[in-house]
Formats: sequence, structure tokens, C-alpha cells
Amino acid sequence: MNYAVLLSGGTGSRINSDIAKQYIKSGGMMMVSRTLLALLECRHIDLILIVADMKWRDAIMDEERSLGFDLSRIGGFADPGRNRQESVYNGMAMIQRERGSSAPDDTILIHDAARPFITTDLLEACYTALPGHDGVMPVLKMKDTVYISRGGKRAEELLDRDSLFAGQAPELFYFNTYFEANESLMPEKILSINGASEPMVKQDKDIALIPGDEGNFKVTTDADLKKYLECFLSS
Repeated sequence: MNYAVLLSGGTGSRINSDIAKQYIKSGGMMMVSRTLLALLECRHIDLILIVADMKWRDAIMDEERSLGFDLSRIGGFADPGRNRQESVYNGMAMIQRERGSSAPDDTILIHDAARPFITTDLLEACYTALPGHDGVMPVLKMKDTVYISRGGKRAEELLDRDSLFAGQAPELFYFNTYFEANESLMPEKILSINGASEPMVKQDKDIALIPGDEGNFKVTTDADLKKYLECFLSS
């Protein structure tokens, strides 16, 4: 069974908007719906669990019905956590409660509603790369020169750009191994986790890197939101 957790519980504090960015409409769809549609178009994903605040759940389902989405593959909702990674854990924990024990080859894909330009090609690449590894993460090579400055006043060290990569979502793992890695961090250590692959890297698990997609950007700032909305000005 191939599960997916779609993270839609963020508040978008870095964007100047009355509502969280993932619920802003463009081209007749909320951002979360656009991202969800991409996941539903992936032939590998059997069931999607959405992490979202209670007040948005009816709006999400009403829009998906109106758009003719396959609701049978939406497995329900989980509550947002205190940070992104606890939201991941909450989603997986709900799958465990609802579905019982998982088979060794069950997988879990983690993606953000605020990355609406995910492609089926990138999703396909994740599933193709997983066998023989514990997880898969798309990455982008660093373009800029990167320095260390411990006080923020002067450049102290130059890092090897060829050894540095920026991680993207979606990230894909075998369910049981990944759930155990996250459970071991509960309840407080998980609050220090920033990226979905981090719990696995901390346990020295084998995370395969595959080429990411420049177009698969996360809407984080006002500039990102403007870039996103401009894609649908003619819609």
C-alpha cells in the first residue's frame, strides 16, 4: 500500500494574507486542491491523508467534490502538529490507527500543499528510485557560493558547493522504518526537526538523492505567492 501525507496545516506566517497561503484561490482552485490533484494523478498513490485545521476540512472536501476529484482515495484528515514534522507524525499515526499494522513494503510519501507545481514525472522518479534504499529525496545543486559566519559579521569558511544540496518535497520512505524513526523523537525532539528526511539521516538510514525540479518551488514568501498567482492571471 502506498500512502501519502499532504501537509496543509501551516499558517503561512511569512506571507501577508488574511488566510493561509494554501487556501488562496487562483484559476478556480485553492492551492491545496491543485497540489492534491497532482498526487491523485500519480498512479502509485493508493490513499492520501490530509493534515489540515478543522475549520478548512469542509471547504477542502466541498471543492474537491465540485472539481470531480476521486474522493475514494482521500483517507481523511489529521490535526496539525506543533511544527511541520509533528504534522507528518500525526498523519502517519492516524494511518496506523485507521489501517492497522503496515506491510514491510508499504510506503509513505510526504508533500506540502504549498508546493503546487509537483509533476507526475518527479513523483514517478521517487517511486522508481526507492527500491534498495530507505528513502528518496529530490535535491537541487547549490548555485551560489556558500560561507560559514558564526557571528554574522564576516565570512569565516567557504563550503564546497559541489557537496551541498537543497532538499525538496516530495520525500518517499518505507512506512514502518520512517514511522519508527519519527516515533523515537516524540514528544519533544521532533520539534527540532526541519526536513522530512532528517529523522532518517539522524539514524544513518540510506536516503537516495535524485534530481529535483526548479519549478517545484515552495510558496513561502510574498514574492513566491506573487510568482504562483502570476501563473494563473489569464485563468
